[in-house]
Amino acid sequence: MPFSHLDSKPISILVSASSCVVSVLGLLFQAQARNKTRHVILVTTDGLRQEEVFQGAEEILISKQYGNIGKTNELKAEFWRSDPQQSREVLFPFLWGTVAKHGQLLGNRRRGSEVRVTNGRNFSYPGYNETLTGYVDPKVNSNDKIPNANKTVFEWLNSLPQFNGSVAAFGAWDVFPSIFNVERCGFPVNAGYEPFT
Repeated sequence: MPFSHLDSKPISILVSASSCVVSVLGLLFQAQARNKTRHVILVTTDGLRQEEVFQGAEEILISKQYGNIGKTNELKAEFWRSDPQQSREVLFPFLWGTVAKHGQLLGNRRRGSEVRVTNGRNFSYPGYNETLTGYVDPKVNSNDKIPNANKTVFEWLNSLPQFNGSVAAFGAWDVFPSIFNVERCGFPVNAGYEPFT
């Protein structure tokens, strides 16, 4: 499927969820049943705090002492509001102005939406493996570029006739080709270090 008209169609986005596999599949099959959602896009972030996503800029971190930031008055005026909803909207205007209105955001702990890895390893490759496969694999225990023995939900989707050729992964880390096992998965994986034509 072409991705050139994403802005004109409803989209579903999940932010950093270890239970994403179930959610992605649920959204996918709901979308098929209703025939409205045209794309499911999973967005994960490494190092982005859920506090900022759901409550906006944290006032104490807009400081020289705790945030190691200069020009605190300007930054506070631009990005901090006393109301968390307003604060998050000025910090993430696209996320809250477009994505949240036309899709879904998961992970707001203040509303009981807990999303976290359960693998006991709070770092990248094991977390991505758990998020993308739905289970913990104790053999995935480093960030080394080892082809993933586990099939991701995206590889499974690509194996289905109705989705074959419409799955792709884009990232900005050179380990993603290993996480998705680009040699086996059957769909394009671009880790941001090679041209995409």
